[in-house]
Amino acid sequence: MAFSEKLEAWYTDFGRTLPWRGIDDPYRIWLSEIILQQTRIEQGRDYWLRFVEAFPTVDALATASEEQVLRLWQGLGYYSRARNLHTAAQYIMNECNGRFPTDYDGIRQLKGVGRYTAAAIASFAFRLPYPVIDGNVYRFIARLRGISTPIGTDTAYSEFENILQTLIDRRRPDIFNAALMDFGSLQCRPVPDCRQCPFNTECNALRTDRVSLLPVKAPKAKPTDRWFYYFDLRWQHGETEYLMLHCRSANDIWRGLYEFPLLETDHRLTDDELHTNSIRFIQDTCACLPLNHTVTIEHHHQLSHRTIHARFVRADLPQPPASLPENTLATTIEDIKKIPLPRLIDRYLQQL
Repeated sequence: MAFSEKLEAWYTDFGRTLPWRGIDDPYRIWLSEIILQQTRIEQGRDYWLRFVEAFPTVDALATASEEQVLRLWQGLGYYSRARNLHTAAQYIMNECNGRFPTDYDGIRQLKGVGRYTAAAIASFAFRLPYPVIDGNVYRFIARLRGISTPIGTDTAYSEFENILQTLIDRRRPDIFNAALMDFGSLQCRPVPDCRQCPFNTECNALRTDRVSLLPVKAPKAKPTDRWFYYFDLRWQHGETEYLMLHCRSANDIWRGLYEFPLLETDHRLTDDELHTNSIRFIQDTCACLPLNHTVTIEHHHQLSHRTIHARFVRADLPQPPASLPENTLATTIEDIKKIPLPRLIDRYLQQL
């Protein structure tokens, strides 16, 4: 039995049922692929359903505000994906006459779409024979063929792509790719049950006792540390309590999201240093001294290449600030639910 036939037979029995499978709408397929980058299917499914409901067409997404898109994306992380999604939707409407590109090269022109995502959309939406290669596929094919090239590089992608081009089912590339991804995710797991594998008689890694050694992963860079001191500044105006939020606009993490006024330092402050810096920061930001202030314990937030060490300074002000700093707004706790926030800020507010 040919590789594709054996793989697709397994998929018939064990493949996953997902809401973006078995459709040919390139917009919804594209949406699923962007959401599932760096996201587990269990979490991504709910976000996909919410996005489809809020923005059922590429036109609806393109005409939404960036703030609306980021708010709906909140909690998924890697917010550049959401911004790229929004930009690409506007590109489709403005430069492609509202029509989603129908070939691989055209799909690659969309911002945020790389080789894997373009292959997925081309095969699932347009039945074009481009193999998909994600982490699960790397693991399966590396073990099957005994490949020790470190994965996650352009060299590895090209090597695995060449192999899969000889194996792909050109009549049904969509089924082949879905089966390929599911097999790596469900059967050829990091710790697999090789006794149940339909490819165990031809698996190089099993034959050479290297299942636990493949695929080979390139060493990851050690995350850098950053120290954030957030100021939750509040004041009363009539019967309403207000707080201050600042929009991140620099070319940095969480661009376009709102957070509390921030003091970032190059080291962890001692309690005495934090007390002195807090009074100065509040006075500089609001032109007044706080009635009181309290400080939380340190919160740790892990990003792909950074570890954020954050403490929150909660302070009550004697009166509203005379003016607000640039890119800053005053809001209420009720209205904050409509504003896109980093997960770190959202968790802090939920704990309150």
